[in-house]
Amino acid sequence: MSVSMYQASVPVLIRGLNNLSALLDKAAADAAARKIAPEVLLNARLAPDMFALTRQVQIASDSAKGCVARLAGVEVPSYADEEASFDELRQRIAKTVAYVQGFSAAQIDGSETREVVLKVRGEEIRFSGQSYLLGFVLPNFYFHITTAYAILRHNGVPLGKMDYLGGV
Repeated sequence: MSVSMYQASVPVLIRGLNNLSALLDKAAADAAARKIAPEVLLNARLAPDMFALTRQVQIASDSAKGCVARLAGVEVPSYADEEASFDELRQRIAKTVAYVQGFSAAQIDGSETREVVLKVRGEEIRFSGQSYLLGFVLPNFYFHITTAYAILRHNGVPLGKMDYLGGV
C-alpha cells in the first residue's frame, strides 16, 4: 500500500500542531503552579543564537500552513507574528489546524511533481512537491516542535516523551 501526499502531510501536520498545543497547555499550567511569569518560558531559548519558544511555535505554524498551500498550488496566508501569551500561541495553532484541515485529498494528492520554489536567505531553492514535503517541511516542522519541547523541558516543565508524541 502506498502513502499519498495528503496522508503524508495533512494528518501528520495536524497531529504535530495539536501535540504542540498540548505542550503549551502544560507549560502554562506549570508556570502558574510554580508562580513563574509566563514571559519567562515564552522568551526562553536553548542557546543565545536560537529563537525563543514563541518563535519556535510560530515557525512550526508557518511550516504547516505553507506546506499545504504550496502543495495545493495556492497562495500561502500570512499570519502576523504578534503572539505574546500561551493563549495567543494556542489560538494561532488552532487557526493553523483549521486552515490545514480545510484542504482535501484531491487538492494535495498528485503534488509529488509540482514545482515548489522557496526564497531562503535571498536564494531560490527548487523542489518537487515530494522532496519539499519529505526533505524540507517535515524535518523543519519537527525541528521546531522538538526545540519547543526541549526549551520547556529544560526550564523544568514536567514533560515526557509521550507528551511530545501525543496519543498513539
